[in-house]
Amino acid sequence: MSKLFVVPTPIGNLEDMTFRAIRILKEVDFILAEDTRTSGFLLKHFEINTKMYSFHKFNEHKILDNVVERILTSNSVALISDAGTPGISDPGYLLVKACLENEIDVECLPGATAFVPALVNSGLPNDRFCFEGFLPQKKGRNKKMQSLVEEERTMVFYESPYRLIKTLELFVEFFGENRRASVSREISKLHEENVRGNLKELITHFSEKTIKGEIVIVVEGKTKQKEIE
Repeated sequence: MSKLFVVPTPIGNLEDMTFRAIRILKEVDFILAEDTRTSGFLLKHFEINTKMYSFHKFNEHKILDNVVERILTSNSVALISDAGTPGISDPGYLLVKACLENEIDVECLPGATAFVPALVNSGLPNDRFCFEGFLPQKKGRNKKMQSLVEEERTMVFYESPYRLIKTLELFVEFFGENRRASVSREISKLHEENVRGNLKELITHFSEKTIKGEIVIVVEGKTKQKEIE
C-alpha cells in the first residue's frame, strides 16, 4: 500500500531529530525535499542514503500530479522541508490533500515546529491562540491586520529579520504600542533569543542591533481591560 510520511526536521539543533524520523527516511523509497542541497547536509549527517527529489513552492503545482503517480507506484515516500514540519508555512498541504484524494495513506510524524517553543516561551496565554504565519507582504496586508484588531486569542506570526521592525511598527498602528508581545529568533540554535515586552519596547530593542535568523512574533490578543482603556 502506498504511503506518504510527513517528516519534521530540526529547525536548528540537529539533536532535535527523532530516532523515528531517521528510521523512516532510511526506509522509504524516496524523499521529497524543499531544497535538496540544504537537506543533503542533514541526510549526510545521519548517514541517510535514500534518493531525494525537489518539491518546493515554485514547482509543486506543476509536478503535483506526477509526484502522486510516483507515490502510487511506490511503497512509501517521505516529505521534508528545509526545517520544521512540512505544511506549516512550507510546501506540504497540496501534496497531502492530493494523496488523500487518491486514497494514499498519510502519516505525519510529531517533531520540530518553530512557533510552539516561541509561544510557550512568550509567557502569553497559550490555551487559545491563532497561527497567522507570514503576513501578506504588500497587497492585503492592511486588510489582514484590520481583521485581527478584535482578535482576543494570542496571535502567532512568522517574519523575516529584514521586515521585523516594519512589522512591529504595523502592529503598533493597529494594536497600540502597549500591547504585550514576544519576539523569538534562532530557536534551538547557539544564539537563541527570546525578548518580551510591549511593542514599543521591542521596537527599541531591535532597532539598536543587527537582526539575524528566522523570527517568530507572538502578540497578546485584545482583552476587555484593553477595550476599557
